[in-house]
Amino acid sequence: MERDEEPLAARPALEAEGLRFLHVTMGSLLATYGWYIVFGCILLYVAFQKLSPRLRAQRRRQLDQAAATVEPDVVVKRQEALAAARLKMQEELNAQVEKHKEKRRQLEEEKRRQKIEMWDSMQEGKSYKGNARKTQEEDSQGPSTSSVIPKRKSDRKPLRGGGYNPLSGEGGGTCSWRPGRRGPTSGG
Repeated sequence: MERDEEPLAARPALEAEGLRFLHVTMGSLLATYGWYIVFGCILLYVAFQKLSPRLRAQRRRQLDQAAATVEPDVVVKRQEALAAARLKMQEELNAQVEKHKEKRRQLEEEKRRQKIEMWDSMQEGKSYKGNARKTQEEDSQGPSTSSVIPKRKSDRKPLRGGGYNPLSGEGGGTCSWRPGRRGPTSGG
């Protein structure tokens, strides 16, 4: 029975010595490289926080690509929807172009008509500028969608006299700038 007790008594001593050895090596390791380990853990944590959304997005893309390759009918439906959207946008653009062409044609027709009227009034010996203004006023008095009335400039007194020139240095009031003296300044 003594033999059985010896290994039991020796075993805790070995375990205690192993723990002591572990404690000494870990303590010296932490004492030497402790701050490096702490900063390394912080860097790993930050890197993981920054990279985890990218990794998730990459996984989603891979799953979407795998799903798209598995289901070709979904791809066909997407392409058809895209083609329909493009066709609709093209039709809207064509309609806008037609409206623009129609407006431009009407403006050209109006300019041509005014030129003909000016030519006729010049042949009759009338002032074509005054006549053009009258026709514009008649057009604006007729059925018009806009209620814009041309404003005339009132005869106001100008803020400064006609001979004012800010670069001449005259008539400027109390604000006159003169360059400083040349040469070294005398100081104490």
